[in-house]
Amino acid sequence: MTRWAGVLVFLAGLFGAAGVAAAAAASHGAAGPNLGVAAQFLMIHAGIIAAIGLSNLAPRRVYLIAGSGLALGVALFSGDLTLRATLGHALFAMAAPLGGTLLIVGWLALCASGLFTFVKPHFNSAP
Repeated sequence: MTRWAGVLVFLAGLFGAAGVAAAAAASHGAAGPNLGVAAQFLMIHAGIIAAIGLSNLAPRRVYLIAGSGLALGVALFSGDLTLRATLGHALFAMAAPLGGTLLIVGWLALCASGLFTFVKPHFNSAP
């Protein structure tokens, strides 16, 4: 991975974590409707930026950890909100906050993986 790809992965992780945090704040009425729009843009574009930055890499442990956290987090968070909206009950107590926390941690893990290109440049080099 080139250093610029590392910067892209770092920014994607940062944008993803910020998007989840902004969505949580917006859902609790912390700001006007623009915060929700900003959250959507951050999360959508974080995924695209991450894909571009990681496009020429073989899977590495840190990416699998980040991806696993993101997958579990989105399942818990979205699953809980969907059940609340459609059936009127929660998946389990604190499922949405736990899922949101896992999403933020997953994005930050992705963010940290981008730093490896600067801390240890050979970490992401192709074999």
